[in-house]
Amino acid sequence: MTEQLIQKLATLPKDPGVYFHKDKTGEIIYVGKAAILRNRVRQYFQKSRTRDPKTEALVTEIFDTDWVTTESEIDALFLEAEMIRRYMPRYNILLRDDKSNLYIRVDTKSEYPSVTMTRRPLDDGALYLGPYLSGFNIKQALTYLRKVFPYSTHTVVPKRICLQYHLGICPGPETGKLDSTTYKTTIKKLLLYLKGERVLLVHQLEREMQEAAQRQEFETAARLRNELYALRNLNKQIIFGDKENMDLTRDHALNDLAELLGMLEIPKRIEGYDISHMSGTDTVASMVVFTNGIPNKGAYRKFKMRVPGNDDFAHMREVITRRLAEKHKKEWPLPSIFLIDGGKGQLSAASSVLAERDVKKPIIGLAKQFEEIIISKQYSNLQVSKKKLAMLEGTLLESDDFITIHIPKTSHIIKLLQRIRDESHRFAVSYHSVLKTKRQTASLLDDIPTIGAETRKKLLKVFGSYRGIEQAREADLIKVVGKSRTKILRQYLRSTTHTEYNS
Repeated sequence: MTEQLIQKLATLPKDPGVYFHKDKTGEIIYVGKAAILRNRVRQYFQKSRTRDPKTEALVTEIFDTDWVTTESEIDALFLEAEMIRRYMPRYNILLRDDKSNLYIRVDTKSEYPSVTMTRRPLDDGALYLGPYLSGFNIKQALTYLRKVFPYSTHTVVPKRICLQYHLGICPGPETGKLDSTTYKTTIKKLLLYLKGERVLLVHQLEREMQEAAQRQEFETAARLRNELYALRNLNKQIIFGDKENMDLTRDHALNDLAELLGMLEIPKRIEGYDISHMSGTDTVASMVVFTNGIPNKGAYRKFKMRVPGNDDFAHMREVITRRLAEKHKKEWPLPSIFLIDGGKGQLSAASSVLAERDVKKPIIGLAKQFEEIIISKQYSNLQVSKKKLAMLEGTLLESDDFITIHIPKTSHIIKLLQRIRDESHRFAVSYHSVLKTKRQTASLLDDIPTIGAETRKKLLKVFGSYRGIEQAREADLIKVVGKSRTKILRQYLRSTTHTEYNS
């Protein structure tokens, strides 16, 4: 351990947070979380501690350590998961137990959504949050949250009332007294919390409580007040910190990016854009938002493209135009940086819209093949720092219209931009898949007599997909479309299944 590292460790705070172990090249080789950073990080360097061979190997490679403080252990848990997804440190894989990562699964399409944990996410239409490396902490967090937002863990509603209902932590869908709409509202609040939107949730509860009081619905107001108090009292057990209060000065990616692009302030909000389609059909665009370097999923937006055909440049121009519509500029704050997934063509299309709208915000592209940062000279006034570029061991290529920056793929900047780009791609592809599935399902239902557009919407809303309709119980179908239509629907579904089987 170097003298410089010894002095640095002496400044470790007693706060919760996330720490980053680095090797001699500056590469992050391990990301961890701690309830008390001072105690946890120092443990790695205590000679008296017995270590397994993998941890011993990690310690021998540690040359430097950095950290970010958070307001709570739980905040550190979520931040650790995001940093591991960004940097993919090799020792996080080597030191992990043989179990796969844990996900929180919320069956949002069910009448009474269940909240469970799984290690194997499926393409079943449910919402998955994660992955998380620490199953114990996630389970502990959900235990506390369940007291505030009672949720069901029943993927199949039991016939008998469960013990959890008597303990007051399950709302009891099996009782037949639970209102689905009210319960889904509770689940939405839980999801806000899990996505790090604590401040937004508190404001929402306060507003709802005041509105209920004004309507003289005092029982509802009292319930919301208790919910609000319980939410605030979580701070005494496990605190969900606000992402906005994270110490940005310790996020190397954001600092390096600001220095490289000559920005006066650290980019607090970065928006990433991507286009997804299949041969020009079901074309969609995504807008993902990273606040303080981590995903702010509540601010994500998706767009169904109006411009027909397979033209990525036109579609990129369309999505930026729609994003900068006056109503959206008022509702969504402008980002510190626009990040475009693509090269010079996509960047030019997006940049031209900013110029036309007189939006003076930095915009860059990330070209996929070599992971190069592209800047348009015509539309951008960014001043690349040659000094910072040299420190990053990068190169710069200038043409008449563009600046192309190449820096090592192991750098903090590239890791962050890749993470945003990959997230925008994932979000665009998932929306494209939804539209494609709906279109295919709708076409299968088009030929059924008596099943019109409104009935199709009802069926898809209740059962989710063609397969869901196919597997639905007759009694459930009758509730939605009536006896006569159910009979016709059943006959058609049987004949279709039989045809598919024979083919």
